[in-house]
Amino acid sequence: MELPIQYAEKMQELLGEEYQEYLDSFAEPRYFGLRINTLKLSAEDFPKKNIYSLSPVPWCKEGFYFSQGERPAKHPYYHAGLYYLQEPSAMSPAAVLPIAPGERVLDVCAAPGGKSTQIGAKLQGEGLLIANDISAGRAKALLKNIELFGIRNGVVMSEPPERLQERFSDFFDKILIDAPCSGEGMFRKEPDMIKSWNEEMLAFCQKEQGKILEACATMLRPGGMLLYSTCTFAIEENEKSIADFLERHKEFSLVPIEKKFGFSEGIGELHHCARLYPHKIKGEGHFLALLQKNGTAEKVMLAGEIGEKEQALAPFFEFQKEVLKTELVGTFKIFGESLYLLPQDMPSMKGLRILRTGWQLGTLKKGRFEPSQAFAMGLSKNEVSNTMDFSLEDDRVIRYLKGETVEAEGKDGWTLVCTDGFPLGWAKRQGGRLKNKYAVGWKWE
Repeated sequence: MELPIQYAEKMQELLGEEYQEYLDSFAEPRYFGLRINTLKLSAEDFPKKNIYSLSPVPWCKEGFYFSQGERPAKHPYYHAGLYYLQEPSAMSPAAVLPIAPGERVLDVCAAPGGKSTQIGAKLQGEGLLIANDISAGRAKALLKNIELFGIRNGVVMSEPPERLQERFSDFFDKILIDAPCSGEGMFRKEPDMIKSWNEEMLAFCQKEQGKILEACATMLRPGGMLLYSTCTFAIEENEKSIADFLERHKEFSLVPIEKKFGFSEGIGELHHCARLYPHKIKGEGHFLALLQKNGTAEKVMLAGEIGEKEQALAPFFEFQKEVLKTELVGTFKIFGESLYLLPQDMPSMKGLRILRTGWQLGTLKKGRFEPSQAFAMGLSKNEVSNTMDFSLEDDRVIRYLKGETVEAEGKDGWTLVCTDGFPLGWAKRQGGRLKNKYAVGWKWE
């Protein structure tokens, strides 16, 4: 593989005697990974299904390698949100950032959603996840992955970090910055990225990284932790960006990242950071820096959304009584025709570009309620009284995912369609037939 001369010289200086090993790694096949959605099943149970030839990713207990040639995106389990396809090294940032249920977490550069879905699973439905991406187009892919995973407590938005900074001072317990970068660590996986590499790009990325770090410094509460990551090797975008930030913010300090699994130390005085090199691990290149904001503080409470009156929710309550076995509780909010169940500690989002405000339950119009695809994905089979559960071998599974009407005897009315007990979407059963309500944009192709 032909590398830019300037880049090759920099890597040779950085790696020294290891440089040839790095070059040799380009001849090695890339690694393919998937990460189990622990909101739906455990990482221990999934391999027992014997669908793929899996081996564990050592730095992520929910992560597994699968073999090239296997097609996990063409499987009903993928459409049931049981796993996310993710490059193995990209699993490391959210794995290293300690997240507990009930916390408020911001993923500030979140699209397409790999790290956000990982965070959402760690929160286990408690607390608040704000997944943001400045690109409205990319945020749409982020939204789908949040909904596919069945994350109930996620807010998806599309704003520059500076706009968020104005609203969320000292608010978040944890922040993840997967910063825009020159992508040097992805050269083996995506060789086309080599063509766009130059010194000007490095300078631009470093400037953007500084701006994002500045915004996030304000939004993190005292005592909170911030994980900064890139998929590049450039010192300017990694240790230099962090060193400059620490020089400006004495209230922050580096938290050591354990050097195991083949992780290497950061360069120079920033040895507490971690570097992932493709010649030392089974994955692509990555950089990680874990920082903590010194001090302690009471939890900041911001003005929240006011819930709807019961009268406005009557069609939903009627649906809930007929279709669900459990009663949903919390703050319900109507935006336009869409009904949402808001997460805990949900502040007012007025004036911000929001794609989703919590768990979208469905639409209210003309005195009736129609459930959404996101509602189906956030439920479990045992929460719904009327279900149709197809085995994997049943051809009706694929037919349903393609949007077809299928035959299925049972009680008429709204029905949660599942495969092997895992929800896929809604249908309306009438006379032994399931009128398909699977999301049009999600259909199997």
